[in-house]
Amino acid sequence: MPYLCIPRHVSENRLFFTAQRYSADVICGDANFAAPEEDGFLFGLISSSMFIAWQRTIGGRLKSDLRFSNTVVWNNFPLPEISAAEREAIIQAGEGVLAARNLQSEESLADLYNPLAMSPELLKAHANLDHVVDAAFGPTAKNPTETDRLQHLFGLYHSATACNP
Repeated sequence: MPYLCIPRHVSENRLFFTAQRYSADVICGDANFAAPEEDGFLFGLISSSMFIAWQRTIGGRLKSDLRFSNTVVWNNFPLPEISAAEREAIIQAGEGVLAARNLQSEESLADLYNPLAMSPELLKAHANLDHVVDAAFGPTAKNPTETDRLQHLFGLYHSATACNP
């Protein structure tokens, strides 16, 4: 089964979390997490600004770099109900990110995601993904900042975890 390879650590300077989809014949190393990924939905979520905002705030650090944890970050990411149409839109926008990456297939993820040298195509693909994910997560500001996204995410988290008498 295809899987999403999620690095345990990424640079604090990254604008986006740099996960990658792989086929089952590629072995996932011990410095990564692997999540079954058949359709690209998880890739779209984890590649969004909504997710990196959560990661920066909830996740740990190794020195100053971001440290992903499936139990602390991923399992607590407040995913709202997503309609089939929203899910498909996120998948398609994630495919757009992969297509933009493939335009520079000779580059490593580290080079592709250097914040000082990201290609216009990759930035545009991520902007489209962010638009789709932001819409799926519910009302946020028109051009949300990381703070706007975090306020919304913590509201979703509170709603999901609050005790209702």
